[in-house]
Order: sequence, then structure tokens, then C-alpha cells
Amino acid sequence: MDAFSDPASEAAARRRATATVQLRHEAGLHARPAVRLTKLAKKFSSKITMAASGDGPWIDAKSIVKVMAAKTPRDSTLHFRAEGIDSSAAVEALVALVEKDFPDDG
Repeated sequence: MDAFSDPASEAAARRRATATVQLRHEAGLHARPAVRLTKLAKKFSSKITMAASGDGPWIDAKSIVKVMAAKTPRDSTLHFRAEGIDSSAAVEALVALVEKDFPDDG
């Protein structure tokens, strides 16, 4: 840390996480995978958003209505970003869920 560093800004940056993952589920992000994704997202206190493009539109990953309305097709790249105390864990868990193709135990 130098004389011009802002400890509060640095702490906030450490509470942000982003990741991308390829959606390989046969039907895309339809009902069952969308429910699994939102249920998992709700387990974290961080604000979690997702998009099918790095430019957005970004939607609340905890909202089943918004996730299903996005109609994200197979082979899309899902972009996740989270902000909060458990942001890294949240993003890692969501990426793992998608990579494992939304298992029943997920």
C-alpha cells in the first residue's frame, strides 16, 4: 500500500468477483437449471448478477423470473459477477454448478 492508496477501496475490490463459464446444458438455461442456479445464488449474501454477454444486460441471479426470462440458449457464455463478503465463494459455486451441468445434488 502506498501513500495514495485508499484502504476502503482496496477492501471493496477484494469483495468483488467475476467469472465466465460455457453453458452446455442441452436445453440451455430453462426451468430446472434456472431453479438450481437461483437456489444456489440465494445461499450467498453477496449481490450476484449474471449476463449472457459481458456488456449485459445484467440480471439478478437470485430472481427465477429474471433468469428464466433471459432465455439463455445452449453454448452461451454465462458471465457472473458478485459483490459482497462471500463473492468469491458465490462465483466459484455458480461456475461449478454450470460446469457440472446442474446435477440433482447441486
